[in-house]
Amino acid sequence: MNNAGLVFESVAADIDERAIERPLEQGGMSPVEIAQALALAKALEVSSKFPTALVLGSDQTMSLEDRTYHKPKTMQEARDHLLSLSGKIHQLNSAVAFVKAGVLVWDHVSTARLTARLLAPDFVDRHLARVGELALQSVGAYQLEGEGIQLFSEIVGDYFTILGLPMLPVLAQLRRMGELDA
Repeated sequence: MNNAGLVFESVAADIDERAIERPLEQGGMSPVEIAQALALAKALEVSSKFPTALVLGSDQTMSLEDRTYHKPKTMQEARDHLLSLSGKIHQLNSAVAFVKAGVLVWDHVSTARLTARLLAPDFVDRHLARVGELALQSVGAYQLEGEGIQLFSEIVGDYFTILGLPMLPVLAQLRRMGELDA
């Protein structure tokens, strides 16, 4: 957002994402719907503290078939994540919500589809040894902007969606709202 020339303040939402997510998953909501719900929950919580501000909340879910992934807690879990993606297509769903005075103004979800190449267990082990704890910082146990790019054979979708914030739709909406020079 800084690189796009936006002036903003970053405020973390004080929510328990897993407590919100758990009943949604159990209720059969899709990963896209869960990402939307979490982005909105974050924006609403911050908006309650800054009611005159235009607040952007965002969240990302990752799914493969009917499995929704969460950030790995251990390196073994990161290894399991990566091996489960081997040779398959998974989705990253990046949701954003604009809220002002506690009211949803706009929301959007962008989805990217990533095809992991066939990954040998020993390659995954060497990869994780190189990237270390960074593997625990993202839901997929990889950073596409770093060595994680080596894990993939095809990517369909916007780079910013993969990073977790679909900037092109966000910037377009800010222009429509008169918040950015068009």
